[in-house]
Amino acid sequence: MALSVEELRIKANELRAKGLNTQQIADELSVSQTTVQWLASEGIMETPPDDVRIGWRTIGARATRIEAIGLILADIIDEELDGDIDTIVGISINGIAFAQSLAGHIDADFAIFRSVDDDGSGHLSNKYGNVAGRDVAIIDDVLSTGSTMRRTIEALRSEGANVCLCMVLVNKTERNEIEGVPLRGIIRAVKV
Repeated sequence: MALSVEELRIKANELRAKGLNTQQIADELSVSQTTVQWLASEGIMETPPDDVRIGWRTIGARATRIEAIGLILADIIDEELDGDIDTIVGISINGIAFAQSLAGHIDADFAIFRSVDDDGSGHLSNKYGNVAGRDVAIIDDVLSTGSTMRRTIEALRSEGANVCLCMVLVNKTERNEIEGVPLRGIIRAVKV
């Protein structure tokens, strides 16, 4: 269901009252962190950010649909890297289901990067696959500014990973790489 700006503002404030930070609210509403900050400003920031809200609940509501997206991502891995990936890293929270599906399709290990701070920084969960010395691909749902992806790349490299590819369901930029890593989006949504 499409939400009006006022409905988004109310929802953002409700999520803030529940203790979510800007990064988490952006994930929940499928908008950029800048848009969340604008919504919270309630008129203090006059000009709304250049953003597009992406609603992909229709995909996320059914495991079979997530599996179908996993197959598409597997095809992209095959096209870009001849399938040579050791570990798939999903960025929390929205990239996890797609990364897990993809890892199953290509028989790769699965890892989770928890993006927990407003600036997109976070940490690699130690309960899942290892990235040290491995060729990895990173999966997230939407790329808005690229800051979360950039910080994920930096964190994985500091753990000894060779980051080979970044993939998203929707790329809201004109970028084709981040930090020297190729970036592929299933859909590109750019304002004209």
